[in-house]
Amino acid sequence: MAAAFSVFFLFLCLRTSFAEEELLPPQNVTIISLNTNYTLSWAWDRRAAQSHNVTFTAQYMGKFRMKKAPKWRTACEQTSLMSCDLTKLNLHYFAIYAIRVRANVKDWHSTWEMKYFHPLQDAAVGPPSKVDVDVIGGDLEVYISDPLTSQNTSMKDIIDKLYFHIMYWERSADPQALQYQTLNTNANVVTLPNLTPWTWYCVRVQSRSDAENKLSTFTSPLCLQTEGATPWWQIVLYFLLSLVICFLIVSFALYGPFWCYKIFKSTFYPTVQLPSYLDYICDSPQSDMPKLLTPDSKSELVCDRVTVCAEPALLEIHSPPPEERFVNYSGFEPDSSGRHSRQSSGGSGDSGVYSTKSSSGLKQISSCQSEESWQTPCDPELVKLRDVDPGLESRRLIIDEGIVDMSV
Repeated sequence: MAAAFSVFFLFLCLRTSFAEEELLPPQNVTIISLNTNYTLSWAWDRRAAQSHNVTFTAQYMGKFRMKKAPKWRTACEQTSLMSCDLTKLNLHYFAIYAIRVRANVKDWHSTWEMKYFHPLQDAAVGPPSKVDVDVIGGDLEVYISDPLTSQNTSMKDIIDKLYFHIMYWERSADPQALQYQTLNTNANVVTLPNLTPWTWYCVRVQSRSDAENKLSTFTSPLCLQTEGATPWWQIVLYFLLSLVICFLIVSFALYGPFWCYKIFKSTFYPTVQLPSYLDYICDSPQSDMPKLLTPDSKSELVCDRVTVCAEPALLEIHSPPPEERFVNYSGFEPDSSGRHSRQSSGGSGDSGVYSTKSSSGLKQISSCQSEESWQTPCDPELVKLRDVDPGLESRRLIIDEGIVDMSV
């Protein structure tokens, strides 16, 4: 029984030793610090875990407690990241701390990797939180804001001898021709001296502390041009330019509408006629060629033909008996003027035609317009006679101004 217990205990020790040899501790443990912002970081080869989940544990303690009663405090526990934020611990800036970290795989743990950290010596100081440059005449005025802690307070409250190192130079395209000038100050507002008027200068600022030998990085350069007395030739040039601009504006305001009118008229109503060899384009209405300009032409008259007749006088026509319709009226002979006269020795007979008006207005001739001709005469008496006796259509009527009774 004792032999079996000894074998089991030896096997357990060998397994623990093998596991500890297999699980490597974190390496390259460093603390990245700026002002009062601290981050613990390390490196570890994950291939040594053999597809197991690896976590890390970080602890810290004041160095002065290690000799009395060591009591470690956990900063990060069972984290899969290879970093741990120490800013939230509010570490004292002038104290010294011991910080350690180890790797964990299930119930196996690596050895602790420890590092001492002193913020006053190890923490870097940051550059000014903000820098502004303003031009005041021929000088440049620099406004500097203090670097800030993690709680947004000034680092000057922690580092008493913190000051600013200002570097400025005249801007040039040749880097070898640059001449740097420096200025150290504790103030937050500084005026740079000995500047040339109308010259471009660049400025950058750095935070420094000689007691702890702390130097921050420089801020980004800010470039501005200084001012000075304006030369007389610039005043004259500006005056002439203002006159030219005013003249152009007034000229355009006055002549612009007329100029636009001329362009519009010359484009849509040109005075220059097309050449004779291009007239066919305008003359041919069936042409497929595009026409930008159309010749002026008279408006086409579109109307309907209308027949206009004077209203005829009403006539009373007595139709003779049928046996007397075709009697030859030999008593009427036309004279040379186309008038008819009746010659009778015994008296006058009834012609059978009477008028309701005077003898001068017995019959009126109307000129009518028909669809065939504008000059065709139309006799209203003939129309009336045709309406009374259709048989009269075969006989041509002799148109006369009237009937005159004559006795011999």
